[in-house]
Amino acid sequence: MSVVSAIIGTAERVPLPDVVMRAAIQRLCSRTAMRLAGHDAAADAAFAGRMMLRPIAEQPEAGRNDVPVALSAEVLGPNRKYSCGFYKTTATTLQEAEEEALRQTVEHAGLADGQTILELGCGWGSLSLWMARQFPHAKVTAVATSQAQRAYVEEQAEQRGLLNLRVVAADMNVFAPNGQFDRIVSVETFERMMNWRKLLTRLHSWLAPDGRFLMHIATHRTGSDLFDRSDRDGGIAQHVFTGGLMPSHHLVRQFDDIFAIEKEWCWSGTHYQRTANDWLANFDARRGAIEVCLRRVYGEETARLMRRWRWFLLATSGLFGYAGGTEWGISHYRMKAAD
Repeated sequence: MSVVSAIIGTAERVPLPDVVMRAAIQRLCSRTAMRLAGHDAAADAAFAGRMMLRPIAEQPEAGRNDVPVALSAEVLGPNRKYSCGFYKTTATTLQEAEEEALRQTVEHAGLADGQTILELGCGWGSLSLWMARQFPHAKVTAVATSQAQRAYVEEQAEQRGLLNLRVVAADMNVFAPNGQFDRIVSVETFERMMNWRKLLTRLHSWLAPDGRFLMHIATHRTGSDLFDRSDRDGGIAQHVFTGGLMPSHHLVRQFDDIFAIEKEWCWSGTHYQRTANDWLANFDARRGAIEVCLRRVYGEETARLMRRWRWFLLATSGLFGYAGGTEWGISHYRMKAAD
């Protein structure tokens, strides 16, 4: 057993100092970055070929989107945006970072009032509620991955009088909307989708002839990687991102026969590092309230789950902050149907 694996195993059982955890994460990131450094277009082509052998979503009910309602209320910002924020200055708050990221997503997608808009993987509704409020004459359909998320977003829409927002909970393996959409938006959902060719082909059929698709996704600068549960050192793969992947920034180009990239943007990984650090600060400041809420559901497992969530926040911060945010970051692609 390696040192990293031993630290991860110990962190499941007992609290460890942050300095030890961050050192283990740094070592894991360094090893992964070195392994991915030599990847190129040929490696992406091979990776894309292997993706075609898998279902769209291998474990649709597992993974990071299954955040308990109580945890999301205490840890996330006011918009409950469970994805990367954008920090314009060193003084930017978590709420400001959430709202700037939402604003840029809307701008990059080319959204406008009166459009029909589909959001895949709406989380706790930060973008869906934002779009429905900003564009009162648009018709927004939001796809949640859990009934808890669907119920929460529906409740928020009702409280805010947003009659133009419809929320459904669906497994992406079988989801099939009615009609076509002017815009389709996906924020940190494709990391959990495995067979991109199959899903993108479906999206192509859901998009109106002059429509656009915006993908917001975490990427590595050169190489695509699976979160492999067989990797005993892969703590994130073992416990958080089960069944997911981290694409390279260029992987989406393996599907340019389905969608052509019209414009793209890259955010430094430091934005996600700061987002995770802000979530961690909330977690630590509200630890007592979080423990009380989670204990009602998880009982004796609460302490272990809290250590796991804290490990996830530290790992997210360390991964995206590695090498000054130059290895892993966020990619935005606005795409149109290929000719």
